Amino acid sequence: MNPVIEQFAADCHDILKKDSGAAGRELVRQRLETILTDESVIKDYFGPDDNSARNVLYEDPEFGFCIIAHVYRDASVRNPHDHGESWAIYGQVEGTTEMTEFRLLEKPTEAQPGKAEPEKTYDLKPGMAVAYEPGKLHAPVRYGPTKLLRIEGINLQNVKRDKYEKVA
Repeated sequence: MNPVIEQFAADCHDILKKDSGAAGRELVRQRLETILTDESVIKDYFGPDDNSARNVLYEDPEFGFCIIAHVYRDASVRNPHDHGESWAIYGQVEGTTEMTEFRLLEKPTEAQPGKAEPEKTYDLKPGMAVAYEPGKLHAPVRYGPTKLLRIEGINLQNVKRDKYEKVA
């Protein structure tokens, strides 16, 4: 593992051990911003040959949080989503991600997706990170290639999440 990511993982563990709540996650977000433009991290996980949309770099054995490198080659528009009972922190490495936060209008059912309306839209640029608390609806738009370093409170690979649709 890259030594910068190894130290970052240890720092995250220590921060969350002291405070696993919103204040601790804010400290993790701030710490993430310090490594997003690190040349060794970019070289080791975001080089021209790296093309994984989901590369789990670290999964904490005690708390379960994951550090994930995301490389997106193409533009994409995502529907509003949350991370279930988990939190997530998105950190922009390269490119720009237009992020919209949503207000829940109607909860989803088994038969119908939930409904949400946009509240706030902003751009994530290299070196910026934003935290989403559990249940906070958001949706990224990528107009071209982007690279992210993201932290999930738990590994979301096998977590069933609700579906939502945007209401203008």
